[in-house]
Amino acid sequence: MQKTAPIGIFDSGYGGLTVLKELVNQLPQYDYMYLGDNARAPYGTRSYETVYHYTLDAVKWFFSRGCHLVILACNTASAKALRTIQQNDLPKLAPEKRVLGVIRPTTEIIGQYSETREVGILATKGTVASGSYPIEIARFFPDIKTYQEACPLWVPIIENDEMDNPGTHHFIKKNLHALFHKGENIDVVLLACTHYPLMRRQIEEYVPVQATLLTQGEIVARSLAGYLLRHPEIEEKCSKNSSLQFYTTDSVEDFNEQGSMFFGGAIRSKHVNLEESSNF
Repeated sequence: MQKTAPIGIFDSGYGGLTVLKELVNQLPQYDYMYLGDNARAPYGTRSYETVYHYTLDAVKWFFSRGCHLVILACNTASAKALRTIQQNDLPKLAPEKRVLGVIRPTTEIIGQYSETREVGILATKGTVASGSYPIEIARFFPDIKTYQEACPLWVPIIENDEMDNPGTHHFIKKNLHALFHKGENIDVVLLACTHYPLMRRQIEEYVPVQATLLTQGEIVARSLAGYLLRHPEIEEKCSKNSSLQFYTTDSVEDFNEQGSMFFGGAIRSKHVNLEESSNF
């Protein structure tokens, strides 16, 4: 097995590219390998068991490529699969490797932004139904009240590049109104889906001035930097040539076109079949 390898970044589709963009901005020295499971997306409406099996397929694929560290840059995968993979699969598959998610880095610092001790979560149905954010926030900040609002139309709106459509503004306003109806004193709103940063400008129009709008990319990048400092045994296995590799389980042409919008730069991807290549 090779001594060093890229850091693996996984998402069910394109959204994780917004996290990868911040990782490259803050930690440009590392190599990154991105995989979007576009052929089986979206994950948000699927069962725990299905998301777990799909995510495990991806983790095994990264391991087969030599990766020592994999980041699940997907809220649904982090909510529905991460803990089982960490506790049940890693000890048997590769106890020396690590799989991390995007929920804990966010929840362990969100209390630093709130004075009213009320925070709002905007996410997919799957993430909201998992209850992961209220559970994790309560673990770090027991005094905080967490309110959630599912926004099921936002991902298809973004992927179809309809962010400035008048109908889009209707749904954003509707979801924000519902969230603040649940908690009138919310002063922190978290975009708990990696797609949502692409619509940040439109969302900000309907967030009250007293509330701070948080996205996950910068938070996850800072958290990863701290993790690598605390775990030199993992850091030294991460290759450092400032290279990027992109893979998708669906159309390469579609991924290159759509992905560039999320990543903010040109993408050249390769196709992979997880069901054929994830044996590890």
